Amino acid sequence: MRVAIVTESFLPALNGVTTSVCKVLECLRADGHDALVIAPGTSPWSTQSTPERYAGFPVHTVTSVPVRQFRVGLPSYEIETVLHRFAPDVVHASSPFVLGVRGLTAARALGLPSVAIYQTDMPSYIRQHSGPAGDLTARAAWGWIRRIHAQADLTLAPSTAALEDLQVHDIPRTSLWGRGVDADLFHPERRQDPETAALRHSLAPDGELLVGYVGRLAPEKELHRLSEIARRPGTRLVLVGEGPSRADLAELLPGAVLAGRREGLDLARHYAAFDAFVHTGTRETFGQTLQEAAAAGLPVIAPARGGPIDLVDHGRTGLLYDPDRPGSLAQAVASLLAGPHAAARREQMGAQGRARVVDRSWPALTEQLVQHYARVMGGARRFVA
Repeated sequence: MRVAIVTESFLPALNGVTTSVCKVLECLRADGHDALVIAPGTSPWSTQSTPERYAGFPVHTVTSVPVRQFRVGLPSYEIETVLHRFAPDVVHASSPFVLGVRGLTAARALGLPSVAIYQTDMPSYIRQHSGPAGDLTARAAWGWIRRIHAQADLTLAPSTAALEDLQVHDIPRTSLWGRGVDADLFHPERRQDPETAALRHSLAPDGELLVGYVGRLAPEKELHRLSEIARRPGTRLVLVGEGPSRADLAELLPGAVLAGRREGLDLARHYAAFDAFVHTGTRETFGQTLQEAAAAGLPVIAPARGGPIDLVDHGRTGLLYDPDRPGSLAQAVASLLAGPHAAARREQMGAQGRARVVDRSWPALTEQLVQHYARVMGGARRFVA
C-alpha cells in the first residue's frame, strides 16, 4: 500500500501529532508499505530542521510560519503536484486544520480516498484564547472543522469523548481509532536501573515523593491547577516538557523541577522515577502521556473530562478528579501519597494500569489503521462536500 501522510506537525516539533505520525511511519516500513510525508518545514537558520527522510520515507516540506511556537505549514498547489507524482493509494491527513485542509482538497481533486485523524480540540483552545468572544469563535471553529472533515472519506477519533464531540457537531463518517504505546520503553522494571536511581536521588534528595507531569507547558494544558499540590510537604512536582508557560510556572510552582524536553530512554527514566503521574488539561482528545505513564506502572491522576475518561479506570488504575471543584486534585493526590497503605495502593494501581495498556502496541494500532485505509479504498464512490 502507498500512503501519503499530510501532517500539521512533524519533527523537530515534539507533540502527540508528531509522535503518532512517526510511530505509524515506522510500522508502515516494518510491514512493507510505502509512504511519503508532507509537513511544515523549518527556517534555514533554525537550530533544528525537519529531516529529509524518516523511517526510510521521503519528507516533503512546505513553507511555514511560526504561530505561538508552532510551525504552521502554508497550503499551496504544490501539494497536489506532490500527491500526483507519488500516486498514493490513500491520503492520511493528520490533525488537519491548515496544511491538512489543502491535502484533503488535493486528494478529492485527484480522486484519491482519504482518512482524516482528529487529534486536537481546536475549538476549545480557540475559546480559551478569545476572551469574551470565545463561544462565538469556538462555534466558527466547529464550522471550519465540519467543512474540513466533510472532504474526508473517514474521520478517526482517538477516544469516545472525542467521537461524541464530532457526532454532536455533525461531522460525517466517523469511527474510533486509538493510539499505541511503547510498553517496552516505558516499563516498571526501569525503576531498577542505576541511572533511574541516580535521577530520582537528584530530584528527591531528601526522599520526597515525586509527582510527575509530562507534556507541553502551555496555557491550554491548564497547569495552574498544580498550584493545589505545589506546596505539599514531602512531595516534589516534576514537569517534563517545554513551552511558552515555562517562566510563569516557575513562579507559580515554587520548588517544582522544570526538567525540560526529554526523549526516548531519558524520558522513560523520568517516568520510572515518579511515584504518581498527574495531568491537568480538560481539552484532551486522548492523552498519550497518560498511556505512557500507565505502561511505566504509575497510577494516573487526571480530570474526569475528555480523553482521560477512556484511559483511567477510576479507583483501579488511577483517579479521576472533578476539574470544576477546587481542591479535588489535591484530594486525589493526597489519597495516593498519604497513609500507611498508600505505597501498596500506588503499586497495585500501576500494575493494573500497565495490564490495561500493554497490548496497545503501535504495530497493532497501525494494523487497525491500515484496515481503515482499506475500508475507504474499497468504497464504491468518493464522498464529496
